[in-house]
Amino acid sequence: MATTTVSRKASFSIPSLIAVIAAIWSFTSGAFFGLVLAIVAIVAGLLGVLLALAPGVRGGVASTIAVLAGGAGIIAAIIKAIIYIAS
Repeated sequence: MATTTVSRKASFSIPSLIAVIAAIWSFTSGAFFGLVLAIVAIVAGLLGVLLALAPGVRGGVASTIAVLAGGAGIIAAIIKAIIYIAS
């Protein structure tokens, strides 16, 4: 009996999309909300990297970049907090 398999097009995982959006949004927010969004970007990015190991799921590179951007977002939030406290 002949069977056919339908191949799905690889799609981005939801955590990788959340990570990218949170990382970008963390730079446009204030100190506290930017810090929270940067942490969300890092956690979702790490989850996105783990999910990208599965075949048929994309977003590993985007998640990795989001984790790095989340780290930069934490630094930016700390600088914003220092500037706010100093003024």
